[in-house]
Amino acid sequence: MEKYFDRVGKERLVMEQWEKIKEIEALGVYPFGKKYDKVHMIGDLLKSSPETETTFKTAGRIMGFREQGKAVFAHIEDQTGKIQVYIRQDQIGEEAFEIVKKLGVGDIIGVEGTLFMTQKGELTLRVSQVELLSKNVRALPEKFHGLTDVETRYRKRYLDLIMNRDVKETFMKRVRIINGIREFLNKKGFLEVETPMMHPIVGGAAARPFITHHNALDMELYLRIAPELYLKRLIIGGFDKVYEINRNFRNEGISTRHNPEFTMMELYQAYADYNDMMDLTESLFQYLATEVLGATKIEYNGKEIDLGKFYRIHMVDMIKDITGADFWQNLTVEEAKALAKQHHVEIADHMTSVGHIINEFFEQKCEEHIVQPTFIYGHPVEISPLAKRNAQDSRFTDRFELFIDAREYANAFSELNDPADQRGRFEAQVEEALLGNDEATAVIDDDYIEALEYALPPTGGLGIGIDRAIMLLTGSPSIRDVVLFPQMKRRD
Repeated sequence: MEKYFDRVGKERLVMEQWEKIKEIEALGVYPFGKKYDKVHMIGDLLKSSPETETTFKTAGRIMGFREQGKAVFAHIEDQTGKIQVYIRQDQIGEEAFEIVKKLGVGDIIGVEGTLFMTQKGELTLRVSQVELLSKNVRALPEKFHGLTDVETRYRKRYLDLIMNRDVKETFMKRVRIINGIREFLNKKGFLEVETPMMHPIVGGAAARPFITHHNALDMELYLRIAPELYLKRLIIGGFDKVYEINRNFRNEGISTRHNPEFTMMELYQAYADYNDMMDLTESLFQYLATEVLGATKIEYNGKEIDLGKFYRIHMVDMIKDITGADFWQNLTVEEAKALAKQHHVEIADHMTSVGHIINEFFEQKCEEHIVQPTFIYGHPVEISPLAKRNAQDSRFTDRFELFIDAREYANAFSELNDPADQRGRFEAQVEEALLGNDEATAVIDDDYIEALEYALPPTGGLGIGIDRAIMLLTGSPSIRDVVLFPQMKRRD
């Protein structure tokens, strides 16, 4: 305790609150309370009629407080809403009212009483009993200005949730969206599973991993960048439809679109292909919009997005439409590089194939033009090491990405189930890693190739970035607005 008071001793307002706490203790009340039998959420009161004779028992944090002689008006709030309470000395007794007079904004109380409507038309709880459950020691931000500093909001999310009701609503909507995904998939016969978070080999996506060490096994492990290879092992094992909603970790930059720890949903369906995954993705987004928002037309980033209609276009066709460059031709690498130079498309040293150059054309020249929901399909083999080749043109794969307002929301393909082709793709990834591609897989996963030798049925797979989907459906501009505790640079 001494160390605590040494730390806060220089903070005048905190010490003033502790003086109040001592006064409350002198009145025989412990200021940090005990269990309280909260029977009703505040939302239950808000839905009730003031004419009912029901006695309600609820609890919440005081968000407004004013004394009027021998009466107090206060507003208390919980996750379901905010309501005014009216506390009179002649209703609760002098001793209890002495405690009430020492309360203030930020304190948590339990109250019991009946509803009535004030002359101003505000639903109010007339309190017959009140109990202090926890005294606030540190003052909340001043109500008029609120908590507006963005960095403080992210670092002290608990304070952000207290002060900004819309933030709380966003995270409650997040819960509904994730529950909606589960409901949608469960109804379609998918089984929710869990796969390892620590992998002995990096795989399942192109990204830089976080590395850790397991002492007992004396081996390096990697926080997973994707669950893909384990989920496909389950399809090989005999499950027809599986999905997982869980964390992935990628040791990359932080931005409005990226957090190193993020939530993904991945699913796999036996006997399906990427066309089925397109249909499933479209239905899922429309289901979520309808269930959570009540409409398929939404406002995002100043634009109206219509989730009622999804477009489909081959990557090469879009490149040709936007830039005029025609990659349907069988170009040499030198010819493709000349086209890139002509169109000011930058190419890294490890990009030694036409497929890499096609992808750079798309990323640098086309993504920004996509506004409405659009499936871009037909990715080159070189950038799709786990996707099945297209039967009509083996330069490309049966893969798509969903873009909305220049952002990727989903990635899916017909899964590669040829073990010999898969080994060749992995070997190409190792070559890329040697040429300097930090995101390429540098080790071949022999165990996964052996699993493929037991036969993976034709399978469609889909991954959706949950955080980005929630950003879209809540109108949030930054991923930090939909992640409760985003990673932040340490303060000195």
